[in-house]
Amino acid sequence: MNTGTAYPEIVKTADGIPLKVSLARAQRKSKIRGVLLVLPLFAFILLTFFVPIFDMLFRSIENQLVPEVMQNTSKLLVDWNDQSGKLPPEEVFAAAKLDFEKGHAERTILRVGRRLNYEVPGFASLFRKTARRAKDFEPPYQDAFIERDKRWGEIDTWRLIKRESGAFTISYYLAAMDLAYAPDGNVGMRSEKQRIYLKLFWRTLVLSALITFLCLILAYPIAHLLSTLPLRTSNLLMIMVLLPFWTSLLVRTTSWIALLQQEGVINDLLVGLGLLSDDGRLAMIHNATGTIIAMTHILLPFMVLPLYSIMKTIPPSYMRAAKNLGATPAVAFIRVYFPNTVSGIGAGCILVFIISIGYYITPALVGGTDGTLISNFIAYHMSISLNWGLAAALGVILLVIVLMLYYLYDRVVGIDKMKFA
Repeated sequence: MNTGTAYPEIVKTADGIPLKVSLARAQRKSKIRGVLLVLPLFAFILLTFFVPIFDMLFRSIENQLVPEVMQNTSKLLVDWNDQSGKLPPEEVFAAAKLDFEKGHAERTILRVGRRLNYEVPGFASLFRKTARRAKDFEPPYQDAFIERDKRWGEIDTWRLIKRESGAFTISYYLAAMDLAYAPDGNVGMRSEKQRIYLKLFWRTLVLSALITFLCLILAYPIAHLLSTLPLRTSNLLMIMVLLPFWTSLLVRTTSWIALLQQEGVINDLLVGLGLLSDDGRLAMIHNATGTIIAMTHILLPFMVLPLYSIMKTIPPSYMRAAKNLGATPAVAFIRVYFPNTVSGIGAGCILVFIISIGYYITPALVGGTDGTLISNFIAYHMSISLNWGLAAALGVILLVIVLMLYYLYDRVVGIDKMKFA
């Protein structure tokens, strides 16, 4: 009688490799193949999404220019007590003379002036004026600097240079929130006339929310009609909805300029019908009204498509069953149909709101002074004023606002309920 322990026979493949090992190898090769297929897309997203965001985050606090160009002055200003009420010692002025002379030869000192001019207007001209004669300065250098420009005899000038001599700065974020340093170094709100960006952020959120609401009100019946009509008719209407996508954005925007201006088609029509006098033409362009109308028209398809994709999946039998159970059409819509479209509403609202909050071409053309958004000023600082640090800080704040709203939406509605199809 065999009392030994019986072990199951190991199943092997035709080439003698255990089946378990062979399956593990096949799965490993499949995973590697999948990773290699996804790798180009991952690299593309990394280069076009994460790298620019990281660069934007870095530029919003980066301040390498001042300590690199004025390195001798920056090192000595660390030990200077800017609250003593006295100007820096003579050795600081001597170091500044060397930095100005070297910076003028290398053509870098004027960049420092432009950088500090973002903080206090006038520093660009001060540095330009001083750099031209820095090599001719003779001891005592303090008197030479003050003789060249009296602003070198003001403590606030040197306080600013010392404050911006670090490798990183929060000045861009302060400016983006309408804050500024006081002469004593404390942070406070700018004067009423200098407060720009908080109003722009608020205007951007309000107009984006209003545009999203208008798109929802207009798109809901359109999507419902598309989902209930016969296929041939709904396809024809869908082409009409998608037609704006096939037209240049610039053409659509300029068309609204022709329609909305005071001598435009709409005003001429209202005057011709006697609804308006010739002197009482409506101002519908170069203001917030023009921005709302044009952007609502442009972004409407982005609301229609998610709603249509959800409504198309709702069986018509739901409404018939509700009516057979005694519900009126209004009650059946509110209690049965509408709840089934919440996921499409959430998807459309998120899509339209995020697009509108970063829109800048249409507001720049039709918005005027009252209809421009924060994105227009980001583009201005990126391409015209070249204040990339402030543009990056504004972009980061806008990104944080969007993420906070996205988180709030997730907590209230639930991101898992958002569907595009």
